[in-house]
Amino acid sequence: MRFTRAALLLAVPFSLAAQQPERITLDGREVAIYNLVGKLRVEGGSGDRVIVEVTRAGRDAGQLKLLTGDVRGRMALRVQYPDDRIYYSEMGWMGRSTFTISDDGTFGDSGYDRDRRHIEVSSRGGGLDAHADLKVTVPKGKRLYLRQGIGETTIDNVDGILDVDVAASHTRVTRMRGSLSLDVGSGGVDITDMTGDLKIDNGSGGTTLDGVRGGRLNMDVGSGSLRGRSIEVTELVADVGSGGVRLSGVKTPKLHLETGSGGSEIELLAEPDDVSIEAGSGGVTLRMPASTNAMVDIETGSGGIDTDFEVKLSRIERRALRGTIGSGKGRIKIESGSGTVRLMKS
Repeated sequence: MRFTRAALLLAVPFSLAAQQPERITLDGREVAIYNLVGKLRVEGGSGDRVIVEVTRAGRDAGQLKLLTGDVRGRMALRVQYPDDRIYYSEMGWMGRSTFTISDDGTFGDSGYDRDRRHIEVSSRGGGLDAHADLKVTVPKGKRLYLRQGIGETTIDNVDGILDVDVAASHTRVTRMRGSLSLDVGSGGVDITDMTGDLKIDNGSGGTTLDGVRGGRLNMDVGSGSLRGRSIEVTELVADVGSGGVRLSGVKTPKLHLETGSGGSEIELLAEPDDVSIEAGSGGVTLRMPASTNAMVDIETGSGGIDTDFEVKLSRIERRALRGTIGSGKGRIKIESGSGTVRLMKS
């Protein structure tokens, strides 16, 4: 399908006297929603159409425009802001954030980088005093693209395929089924009760998981801790630039972890097939069932190597160990620039 620039089909009027939610219906196999400032809440619903309730707020709320129409082959809602400086202090948000958008009001879409505008959102000083809070109801199985600038983001009880891009916001996801791709520039991420494929790219801010099952889990955290428990996936891949990693109650045949700085502690509840851990600085503790069978290859630049397991050694040095645990069925490879490496029985 050939995508073209957004075509404006409808501009929804707004009365300054009314601060009541406005209801917009979006039809189509794929739906996209773009909003720079305000709260975003997404919930599961019935039917076959996406329903958006928009509440405009702020002294200059009347200047916001709601545009609906085709954007790159998807039916979309765009909240259009006429100014590049926006004032926002709702939900206790205190700060300043800058990011870029296209002239048509879209952002977060890979491959569309022309005609960029710089947007500044601040809780102090002047600027356009206007924002839009959105409540989105999504029917089962729908593919939804959500582009959010500043403001709290909440997703609850959705069964579908979500592609979410957030500039700066705390993002909470609960009771999600299907597939979720989440890209956050800055802000904490909390995922609870997720079934399906999950991809997280968090530039800065802590990431917490509680109950992730069923699919492939891929995480890229620039800075901030990674915490998780009750994780059962086909593959777990994580790259953490700085910040500690603590994962407990993990079941996965494949675990690949890379950290720049900060200690790592992982508890595996089932015997793994393939484990690869590379740590720049910080100790590594890997807990596994006593019945684990694996070829082991461990190296550390500075720090010791401890193990609860009986290892049949093929190489032993001050900071390197190679050998076999049990039958040697699986593979465990750990490299640490600095810090002690521990293999412990869970």
